[in-house]
Amino acid sequence: MKTMLTIAPSSMPSCSSNNNGREHYGALDGMRAYAIIGIVMMHVLSDIAIKPSENYLTTTVIPFFTNFVFLFMMISAFGLSCGYYDRIKACHITPHAFYLKRYKRVLPFFAIMVIIDMTWKHNLGALLEGFADLTLCFGLYPNVKIGVIGVGWFLGVIFVFYMLYPFFVFLIDNRRRAWGTLAVSVLLALIGIYYFGSKQYFQQPTDFERDNILYCAPYFVVGGIVYLYRRQLAAWVSAHKLLALAGAWAITVATFMCLDRLVELASCTIIFATWLIYGLGSNDVVLNNRATRYLGKISMEVYLCHMMLFRVTGLMHLEKLIANPNLLYILTLLATLIGAVAFAHVVKFYVINKIKWLQ
Repeated sequence: MKTMLTIAPSSMPSCSSNNNGREHYGALDGMRAYAIIGIVMMHVLSDIAIKPSENYLTTTVIPFFTNFVFLFMMISAFGLSCGYYDRIKACHITPHAFYLKRYKRVLPFFAIMVIIDMTWKHNLGALLEGFADLTLCFGLYPNVKIGVIGVGWFLGVIFVFYMLYPFFVFLIDNRRRAWGTLAVSVLLALIGIYYFGSKQYFQQPTDFERDNILYCAPYFVVGGIVYLYRRQLAAWVSAHKLLALAGAWAITVATFMCLDRLVELASCTIIFATWLIYGLGSNDVVLNNRATRYLGKISMEVYLCHMMLFRVTGLMHLEKLIANPNLLYILTLLATLIGAVAFAHVVKFYVINKIKWLQ
């Protein structure tokens, strides 16, 4: 006979319930915050014309931050399960209510960004791509490279996950089935990378990338598995905070040392699953503070608009005023990040909230 683990609220300081009764883990907001800062750092480094000096930070660490999108996927699967897993299993929510909530959550801000980008580019290609963007179904296209809100590929994958979420609940109906689903998803991803996506089978992966739902499926499944074990994991981390933190850092450092020998799927899964688990029972001030809570709640909006603000920053021609490339990178990064946060805040909390048909 199995023993059920009951956790008192006081033993899980990082977990709370919002007004809808949905479990909320505050440290995950902090992870979203740091992840979006890392993604902005990576994009500015990649796109800035005058590069900073080369060192381990600029050649290895910051470029790795592009993979924070996979952490977002894990957190998305975990967070969505906190709100809907049991309700869908018990048939307590209709498809209309579920999908309408998803559209209301992501479409208004994204639509504003798409319209701005279409106006900026004003050509037929932008119009066609913008239409595909506005349906939120563009993630179903094979090998699509949409330039209008280019970073929106991530939202395309996320929305395909939303479409499939009831099926996802079926796939992780219990723990045994969830582990089997993870094994199958990893195999599907590897077959896609090294077989269907290769010009020469098993040699040159080129055409099967992160904008495909099967490529990203293992990260969503890992998020779902962590959800199934959330109470036990949160209790253990809460009782062994220092050990859990030291273990997370040790695994991260060890994985970075093996990056050349690990495929992206393995390295990202190992690192991000470890930190997601740590976040379930963590109440440390680094992940749980007002700044990270705020930035975590607008992380999606900052992600969608930061490249537009990078282009705006480029119009300032800071390179004419700053000769040091390292200082130029830092100031460009700060201008982009501050501008993106300000834009996201105004649009999300003022523009959208004032226009009722966008809600």
